[in-house]
Amino acid sequence: MRKEERYNNVLSYFRENMQNVTTELNFGDTFQLLIATMLSAQCTDKRVNMVTPFLFDAYPDAVKLAQADVVEVYELIKSISYPNSKAKHLVETSRMIVSDFGGEVPDNIEDLTKLPGVGRKTANVVLAVAFEKSAMPVDTHVFRVSHRLGLVSSKATTPIKVEQELRKNIPEYMLSDAHHWLILHGRYVCKSRKPECEKCPFDSFCPKKNV
Repeated sequence: MRKEERYNNVLSYFRENMQNVTTELNFGDTFQLLIATMLSAQCTDKRVNMVTPFLFDAYPDAVKLAQADVVEVYELIKSISYPNSKAKHLVETSRMIVSDFGGEVPDNIEDLTKLPGVGRKTANVVLAVAFEKSAMPVDTHVFRVSHRLGLVSSKATTPIKVEQELRKNIPEYMLSDAHHWLILHGRYVCKSRKPECEKCPFDSFCPKKNV
């Protein structure tokens, strides 16, 4: 099957069967989405959603979190992976948002990735979800599913290379939705250890490439 046909089959199915998709993280505004996404690195959204109500109750915005003691933030997020570094980054990022961006989360990837603890994936999530811009965040699910389905080549060995290949083959207006489609497919069907191929609508043409 040619790559163009493969993309058409996958994207057409998702468009028809997975409408109105968005992140599974709970948040109230753009700042809270940024914080929740930072916490979700190498951690499940379910776990993050258990922690953020208490965090956001204590520190609902950048101004409040910028004034926080890192130790107190740590106590609220200690059940999250890498709580020490994340607590430090949350406070430092909030301080930079207040000092450099007038308390508002920036709306471009260049400024977002200047924030402590904010990488390209996190920045792209904020752009796609909060600002509704065309973006393709690549997490472990997107990386794995893209390779398994043969959407990207074996040369796409890094998240940025996967992002670049996906952007070349997915219409710009569909990028943000496609990111959610691939994540959800990876989270609930094309799982890392035990993919449920019998439930997969793409099983008939999936090359099942290992990652």
